[in-house]
Amino acid sequence: MTVRRVVTTRAGGVSAAPYDSFNLGDHVGDDPKAVAANRARLARGIGLPDERVVWMQQIHSPTVTVVDGPQAGPVPAADGIVTAVEGLALAVLTADCVPVLLSDDDAGVIAAVHAGRVGARDGIVTEALRVMAGLGADPARISALLGPAASGHFYEVPQEMADDVEAHLPGSRCRTDAGTPGLDLRAGIARQLAEAGVTSVAVDPRCTIADEQLFSHRRGAPTGRLASVIWREGR
Repeated sequence: MTVRRVVTTRAGGVSAAPYDSFNLGDHVGDDPKAVAANRARLARGIGLPDERVVWMQQIHSPTVTVVDGPQAGPVPAADGIVTAVEGLALAVLTADCVPVLLSDDDAGVIAAVHAGRVGARDGIVTEALRVMAGLGADPARISALLGPAASGHFYEVPQEMADDVEAHLPGSRCRTDAGTPGLDLRAGIARQLAEAGVTSVAVDPRCTIADEQLFSHRRGAPTGRLASVIWREGR
C-alpha cells in the first residue's frame, strides 16, 4: 500500500478572476461549472474517478467524520474526515487555514483535517487522532503533513485572540514581522502532534499570505481555495 498526498496551487484551472484559476472551493462565489471542471481535473490528475474524491462542508468545528465510500455531496458540517478505504481520496480546502494530512500506513488509516484558528483552538487535530485510533491507528506510526497556510510572519491578530489561542494550543502565539501580535498555527499544531506521540511531522513552509501562487483570504477576498488531498493506492 502506498499513501499519496497532493497540494494544489492557483495554477492550472479554468476559473476567472478573482478565483483564477484552479479554484476548488464551491462556496466562495465562483461559477459552479468552473469549480466542477477544476475538481474533475484534479481527480484525473491523481488517477481517480470524480466520485472517489470526498469533500467536506467545512464550518470551523472540532467535528471529525468517518467515511467508508463515495459521498453524494460534501460530508456535512465536518472539518475532518477519516477513512480506511483504499482508493478513496480525502480533500480539505484552505486559503490561510492549516490543511493537515495524517496517515498510519501500517493500519491503512488516513485523515484530512481543516485546522483554522477556531478549529485548531478547539481540538480538531486531537479529535482526528482519536477517531483514527478507533480504526486501528497508532500515533507512534502516524505521519503528518501540515500544508501551506498563513505564517506567523504575517498572520496578525488582536493580542487577546493570540493569548486565547495560546492557552488552548500552546506554541501558536508569536510576533509578526511587523512586531504585532500574531499566530503561527502550524507551530502549535506540530507541538500538539508531538505531545500526542506523533513523531513524523513535515511542514510545508509556504505562506499563503506571502506566496501569490497560493490563494489567501487575508491577502485578497473574495478568492479561491486550495485543496490538500490524501489517498491510499493498492499494493
